Amino acid sequence: MPSRIAWRALAPLLLLCALALSACGSHTYHGTLIAPPNLAPDFTLTAHTGQPFRLSEQRGKVVLLFFGFTHCPDVCPTALSDMAAVFRRLGADADQIQVAFITIDPARDTPEVVSKYVKLFDPRFIGLAGDQAAIDPIVKAYGVTVQRRELPDSALGYTMDHSAYMYVIDKSGTWGELFGPDVTIEHMADDLRYIVRQGAF
Repeated sequence: MPSRIAWRALAPLLLLCALALSACGSHTYHGTLIAPPNLAPDFTLTAHTGQPFRLSEQRGKVVLLFFGFTHCPDVCPTALSDMAAVFRRLGADADQIQVAFITIDPARDTPEVVSKYVKLFDPRFIGLAGDQAAIDPIVKAYGVTVQRRELPDSALGYTMDHSAYMYVIDKSGTWGELFGPDVTIEHMADDLRYIVRQGAF
């Protein structure tokens, strides 16, 4: 049996080994972490299927929220295309993730319009709609920047300037990360695979 002196000599080495094992089990996130993580603000909207969608009823899945509108010329289709690519990269792990597209333009984006839109990217994505009174408090709760901008020389009439973050909510309903436009498909897939398999941040 090693002497007490021998154990003392081994102590620093054992500590280094423990730290190394701890580091191996950690994960470096690529998005912006919410510190500390918060319970995601709950809400209920109408899914493009016509059924009610309540966020708190999605526990057990990782949920990605994206706020946009179907007439968006670039940011929204890019974000949803990227998420479709992430799903392809994740394979079976994608079955534990729900992407939810929330319209910020309820005047034009009915559930029927949103349905056609999200299906262009991936049939597993859900489009969420509601009237302005339902959308406004959700936008405020998540700190989404939204500004209507008139387009007098366009047939569209107006556009919606908005922030372009993906809100990452883990299986326990905790909002812990944001994906900005600068996070790559590979990095999003890396973070999501870790969250899916860990279950939480």
